[in-house]
Amino acid sequence: MNRREWMLGLAAAGLAEGRGLDWSRFAVLTDEVAGSEAEAIEFARQYGLKWVELRGTPRAQDRTRKSEDYFRMEPERLKVVKEDLRRAGFRVSFLNTGLLKFGLPGSDLKLSRVESAEARTKREERQQTLYANRMKDLELAIRAAHVLEVKQLRVFAFLRVNNVAALEERLANELGEYAKVAEREGIRLLLENESSCNVATSKELAGMTLKVNTKGLGMNWDPDNTWAFGERAWPDGYQALPLKKLGNVQMKAGNVIGPRKIDWTAIIAALDRDGYKGCIGLETHVFDGTLIEKAHLCMKEIRGYFPAS
Repeated sequence: MNRREWMLGLAAAGLAEGRGLDWSRFAVLTDEVAGSEAEAIEFARQYGLKWVELRGTPRAQDRTRKSEDYFRMEPERLKVVKEDLRRAGFRVSFLNTGLLKFGLPGSDLKLSRVESAEARTKREERQQTLYANRMKDLELAIRAAHVLEVKQLRVFAFLRVNNVAALEERLANELGEYAKVAEREGIRLLLENESSCNVATSKELAGMTLKVNTKGLGMNWDPDNTWAFGERAWPDGYQALPLKKLGNVQMKAGNVIGPRKIDWTAIIAALDRDGYKGCIGLETHVFDGTLIEKAHLCMKEIRGYFPAS
């Protein structure tokens, strides 16, 4: 896919060059703001949004209900989802998947607790199965993206190992292979910095994305995920990012109204100044039973970060 085709894709998504970073480019991850698809649409409508991010069907924090991954849904079901969103005036800015969020077979995982021999065997068998199915899962995600008319998919860099540097070349090869498949289909993968994975900080995100160095791999930056590694997401983390590779930004309640609050007004102003063309999305990420309440509190706070539109 050449630059003209890519820019046409962005234009079709409403993210073409020439638009400033204002409220019209804010989104919410639907399964982090509501208990059902209908409630998620109403939530987004209440705040005058144009975009949503998708991951799984909303269930709030009701663990008795199963959440379906959108990327695994059959096309006919996805067409209904897209049409429901379209009728309500929304489009999908980003399809969140759990692709490559498992241990890379043969790697020395950084485990939080000692495993029994039986547990280790089961984990390694599961990793082998997930690895064997990784391309089939990517194909499903690409199919879903085409139906939903979204250009960007989230991926990870496998679960974190004890010596990340020793695994760097292998990680780059794996991600590069993945990205080439997606690029041929007109899709860009966005690598997320995730504290449990081999790319956790902004610096690691920048380094791996540049190492792979293909148009098929960009970045989904989540500043809150750098906290555990002692990185100052702003300004240090932001300044480490190659912004030409940045396709999506996510914020969490913890860095909006919580104990890890950061200067989002300054970040948004910098993104706008530096020509960022993507969206910013809220992934509330609260697990104390107050998810929806915190989502509303976040939205009221976040609206003030953006210039009047």
